[in-house]
Amino acid sequence: ALGPSAVHGLALPSRHSSQHSRDDARWTATSLGMRFSELHLDALHAPAEGLLDEVLRTGHAVAGENLQARLRALLVMGHANAEGAMAIATGNKSELAQGYCTLYGDMAGGYAPLGDLWKMDVYALAEVFNARAEAQGRPAPVNASTMTKPPSAELAPDQVDEDTLPPYPVLDRILRAHIEEGLDHDAIVARGEDATVVADVLARMGRNEHKRWQMPPAPRVSVRAFGQGWRMPLAGRHDWRD
Repeated sequence: ALGPSAVHGLALPSRHSSQHSRDDARWTATSLGMRFSELHLDALHAPAEGLLDEVLRTGHAVAGENLQARLRALLVMGHANAEGAMAIATGNKSELAQGYCTLYGDMAGGYAPLGDLWKMDVYALAEVFNARAEAQGRPAPVNASTMTKPPSAELAPDQVDEDTLPPYPVLDRILRAHIEEGLDHDAIVARGEDATVVADVLARMGRNEHKRWQMPPAPRVSVRAFGQGWRMPLAGRHDWRD
């Protein structure tokens, strides 16, 4: 939308980043003709771990994972400030609904282009972009492996999103029914979804409302987007498993 000369892609691999993810990032940048830089996170990660050694050893494991996301945000924001540019947040609607994102980490930025697109919509959009490019004789901007490999934040060894979340087709159906259609737990279960899975998804959504209040603005493409279209109390407490 902005033109390749106006976009600078940063790949910030850590010790947990797979080679195929690094290759996919470079593929996209090369296909689109945009600037691309790869900076290894360990130059910051190892010293930060040393400073936080005791708390990381005794506290929640997620603290060590989120540290990587926040160090990445530090580098992205540093580049954005130096270049007079805007940092772009990468989260999609499925991740934001479940809090599967890091405050002051991958949520950092001035705009969230994917913030009102479900995860499966992002895949579908990538297929549209690829088909359009191929029809014009240009390389596909999204590598095939990006579409087929299990989604992963790659913040821990052998981590995949389904360690924490239901499969995205299931998750998106539940979230779309609740957020965009206004259905509650029982109505969603009546459509054939597993009651325990629905309860877990809705409970996780409620626990992470504070994150959505701090997300960057996103273009609205659905009937109900987070932001002005979704106002829920931060102090509310309801467990759909009760």
